Amino acid sequence: MTQTMNNVPRTLFEKVWQSHLVASPAGEPALLYIDLQLVHEVTSPQAFDGLRLANRKVRCPDRTVATVDHNVPTTSIADRLHIVDQTSARQVEALRKNCAEFGIELFDVQSPSQGIVHIIGPELGFTKPGMTIVCGDSHTSTHGAFGALAFGMGTSEVEHVLATQTLPQSKPKSFRINVEGALPTGVTAKDVILHIIGRIGTAGATGCVVEYAGSAIRALSMEGRMTVCNMSIEAGARAGMIAPDDTTFAYLKGRPFSPGTTPIGLSSRSAAEGSASSTIDESIWNQAVSHWRSLVTDPGATFDRELTLNAADITPTVSWGTSPGMVTGIDSTVPLADPNASEADRQAFDRALEYMGLTPGQPIQQIPIDCVFIGSCTNGRIEDLRAAAAVVRGYKVATTVRTMVVPGSQAVKSQAESEGLDRIFKDAGFAWREPGCSMCLAMNPDMLSPGERCASTSNRNFEGRQGRAGRTHLVSPQMAAAAAIAGHFTDIRTWKFKP
Repeated sequence: MTQTMNNVPRTLFEKVWQSHLVASPAGEPALLYIDLQLVHEVTSPQAFDGLRLANRKVRCPDRTVATVDHNVPTTSIADRLHIVDQTSARQVEALRKNCAEFGIELFDVQSPSQGIVHIIGPELGFTKPGMTIVCGDSHTSTHGAFGALAFGMGTSEVEHVLATQTLPQSKPKSFRINVEGALPTGVTAKDVILHIIGRIGTAGATGCVVEYAGSAIRALSMEGRMTVCNMSIEAGARAGMIAPDDTTFAYLKGRPFSPGTTPIGLSSRSAAEGSASSTIDESIWNQAVSHWRSLVTDPGATFDRELTLNAADITPTVSWGTSPGMVTGIDSTVPLADPNASEADRQAFDRALEYMGLTPGQPIQQIPIDCVFIGSCTNGRIEDLRAAAAVVRGYKVATTVRTMVVPGSQAVKSQAESEGLDRIFKDAGFAWREPGCSMCLAMNPDMLSPGERCASTSNRNFEGRQGRAGRTHLVSPQMAAAAAIAGHFTDIRTWKFKP
């Protein structure tokens, strides 16, 4: 293993950054080579129009992958083929035309590999350790769970990468967050990242690439690691990363676009589990893994900032306000105002309480809910659905609650159905949907009505995020499922699971 450059210990971030530097002019942003650009229908139309105006081609179509996710209805296959909303329909159709014209692979609504862009990238094996990955979407940081440097960007930057396969970037600072110890019963990766954001604040990692480390992080599955990295942006981070290890390699081996894999047909179910019918050239695979093992922070490498948290201090967590940093434990209450807060912070606190319809001191477990959404690029993977189904099994949804489960991809949906998870949800009264971003954001038919309160497994609880005047509480899949049954937030640690 090559440990250093010029015998100087380096962080994981520095290794990936330095290996992708095309140019580093003094006093200007560095120019990075981009290994993979992920494209969806919302932030790409203007970028392709810009290419046409400049008479440019896509520099590397083979390093560009597209799917439809943000705008597509999840209600039925028919609704996805004939989108009623004209803005959404135009954006989806534009992506189809652009991908055909510029030679980009598109996973359209009828593809067995369609899904949320940050779910299909890993499950198909496009995402790999040590890569630079970009997308016109904030939650591109998800891919950092594999030891990739992955971040979101704006439409003009989408065009720049399409045209040049490079991107100017100022070098971020480094921030390591260690979570040590075993996670208590009922505490998930979602609780870990909500706890972190609550601790450091929504600007706590601004200008940084966060490396998550420690025994609690190493013990997470890849799905859990993706959940943690997904929400890095909610703490202000430029990206989040976790060093690859045997858990990473086991997840990637045999996936359709992983090194050494030659797929023999691509089934959506096998993509979700990483068991596609394929042949694997072990020599190519082993060579890739040998390189990936070097993508760790060297002993003695320094970070600009570092924070260590005790896993035992984390409880099942619920957001109460209108930012992901406004969180508390399920066994707690809506907080009281901080007497030492600034005037601006006090006003934001009061505004959040007013918008959410809550009062200080109100027990979290006494907050009734109207809706439950299980899905999104944060918690729409097969592990998330299995966890929620285990809570739901044998119960019925409260009569006052409407519910939906939206698999993150066709692969996840197919795998869940093969395991009978869809039947568990439907028997309990949940709606079982087609894959897409769905109620994570009010950009498709799945949205909250004014005043409606939702327990959501998504990543943002801003005002209007899930619909005008809708009220969003961020929770784990287990906590969302339990709330659907109880009709209010309840402590998953005391839940009576049925066989």
